[in-house]
Amino acid sequence: MQVRKLKVQDAYELIPPTFPDQRGVYCAPFQASALAEVLGYTPGFVQVSHAVSHRGAVRGPHYADVPPGQAKYAFCTQGSLLDLIIDVRVGSPTFGRCATVRLDSTSFHAVYVAEGLAHAVVALEPDTSLTYLTSTGYNPAVEHGINPTDPDLGLALPEGLELIVSEKDRTAPTLAQALADGRLPRYEDCLAHYRRLRRAAAAAA
Repeated sequence: MQVRKLKVQDAYELIPPTFPDQRGVYCAPFQASALAEVLGYTPGFVQVSHAVSHRGAVRGPHYADVPPGQAKYAFCTQGSLLDLIIDVRVGSPTFGRCATVRLDSTSFHAVYVAEGLAHAVVALEPDTSLTYLTSTGYNPAVEHGINPTDPDLGLALPEGLELIVSEKDRTAPTLAQALADGRLPRYEDCLAHYRRLRRAAAAAA
């Protein structure tokens, strides 16, 4: 498993080897040891979610308060999609920056999204399936969204693709509004959270 740092801090692309033969192809899109090597701990994922999307469907960007935060590990099991990771942590050196990774069911690349980062996907084909692991279960009280068409975000939304956006995401605040309202995670709180996870892993070793 290769691991590539993205231009957003604390976000990674993971590239598993694939093994094709006359039966088809095999790979392991999630390998805990590869994540532990770069993070200093193995994330404790508690939920597996699966979403099937029409071509042009946009999900997100979504993020959670830190603490508790919600780390994600995502990969595409059918079709293809653009995965977008946005740094919304106030005070982060990469605040406002977006990393874009193409995920598909041919290469089975995956992304890791640390707590405090916002995550969105755009389906590029009909019946595109996204599978993602999360470190916490769904908790609407601490989960928030940013309007995906916010020009200040500058998301790489494909041209010529008719976008399908939920009412919830369409009416979500812009990044500037969320910042002014104090809704965004603080980078220092996220760093403290990551340190707690590393200390807990060291104590358990």
